[in-house]
Amino acid sequence: MKIVFPFFLFTGFVLIFGSCAPNRKEVKPPNIIFILADDLGYGDVGSFNPASRIKTPYLDQLSSEGMIFTDAHTTSSVCTPTRYALLTGRYNWRTRLKEGVLTGKSRALIPADRTTLGSMLQRFGYETAFIGKWHLGMDWGLKDGETFEDGGWNPEDYDQLDFSKPIANAPGTRGFDYSFALPASLDIAPYVYVENNKITSIPTKETIDEGEYSWWRKGPTSDDFIHEQTTPLFFDKSIEYIKQKSNSDKPFFLYLALPSPHTPILPTESWQGKSGLLPYADFMMMIDDYIGKLNQAIKAAGIEGNTLLVFTSDNGCSPAAGFDKLVEMGHLPSGVFRGHKADIYEGGHRVPMIIKWPAKIKAGTSQSATISQTDFMATFADLVGYELSENEGEDSYSLMSLFEGDKEIDQIREGTVFHSVNGTFAIRKGDWKLITAKGSGGWSFPKPGDPAETDLPEMQLYNLKDDPSETKNRYLEMPEKAEELRQLLVKYIKDGRSTPGPLQSNDKFEGEWKQTWFMDEK
Repeated sequence: MKIVFPFFLFTGFVLIFGSCAPNRKEVKPPNIIFILADDLGYGDVGSFNPASRIKTPYLDQLSSEGMIFTDAHTTSSVCTPTRYALLTGRYNWRTRLKEGVLTGKSRALIPADRTTLGSMLQRFGYETAFIGKWHLGMDWGLKDGETFEDGGWNPEDYDQLDFSKPIANAPGTRGFDYSFALPASLDIAPYVYVENNKITSIPTKETIDEGEYSWWRKGPTSDDFIHEQTTPLFFDKSIEYIKQKSNSDKPFFLYLALPSPHTPILPTESWQGKSGLLPYADFMMMIDDYIGKLNQAIKAAGIEGNTLLVFTSDNGCSPAAGFDKLVEMGHLPSGVFRGHKADIYEGGHRVPMIIKWPAKIKAGTSQSATISQTDFMATFADLVGYELSENEGEDSYSLMSLFEGDKEIDQIREGTVFHSVNGTFAIRKGDWKLITAKGSGGWSFPKPGDPAETDLPEMQLYNLKDDPSETKNRYLEMPEKAEELRQLLVKYIKDGRSTPGPLQSNDKFEGEWKQTWFMDEK
């Protein structure tokens, strides 16, 4: 593992030199705050969708203070896979999880020896914290005589767990000095808080909600766990953390993973009905207000200039939010893009992304280069002067050149790969996108197995510049372009990486994936 630090010391400080001048001074590397919303659509933020009917004044303000990325993507159109890729800089489908998401009691997905954003920054003197929705698995203690069986969707699946025993492989073991975690989603049991790898209160009851938008699965619930207060609690803890660390000699990295606006959709009483639309829109407005409070806390702490703040989402808006009703009411959660959460279409994985860093990024700017959330591993490595080893950030490209607004650089990636809930692949190169399925690969029409797929071409090819809504499939009329993209996708899969470097291996690859039929030579 090679470390390059032309201006960095192990303390994590940057030394800015004069010509042997005695007034040499030390400047901290930037603090990093990364906010990941849950199921928030591209069209839900005003600065990305001027026609949005949801008022987001504080996210719009954040956009005006930083740079918006209009072609930013998650690697997957569902929760767990995106979170893995974000923290590791490696595509999610290279893991054992080839489709779907983890449950509330699944084993840890990130191996102990895999570098994460947190563990990398720790090496350079950063204090690191995780607050929010983890959904990457952790190893629960078991009752005497019990053996682990995955599951977790039904209350009886938790009978083997002993909540009084220590938890292994939780966020604190994956690069975070402090962690306050919801194990999975707010609608997936167990409903407990895990602070520094220990449950804050052992579950004594089971709860369930079956409302149209407020539903959650029945499961073990701690006395200190109140669903409606989880999002406010995570924001409050994050703001307090920022206040505490603002006076530290060390830089900090805070990863705030919101459980919202994912179901259950729970705007607090003062926000209910504020949007004039559906509870989802009320919830969005509440989140926006908290973003304003957090941004103000950064300013009040006097660290705004030297803080890199990222806001984005883990995938597109969910149909469970009342997607179709919102469209009928004149609000398009995916903007002009087709599909939503779970889909391989743009609405499933194209997300709003705002990056504010006053010391480096010019306010009120926009960037149209195609980027992936895997790119933060290489970006943060660049930031601290670290050279990634051959088995770190295999799918990550640095964004630093884009921060500088270099108009000569229109793309940093050769190609970008996406994945749907059922494991369908898509690859993007320039304006062209190839989908390795007949339909959505997810939850919108045509769904996998729908009779409507029968007479459709086996794959889909779209030119996103001419057809951003993916309405005209050009697969049959441009077979050479489709074949070019197919071969690039196959290469990325077989090489174990999409960046230059020695070949790497995928986890449990051979004969396991259902959606890799396209890898056969044509």
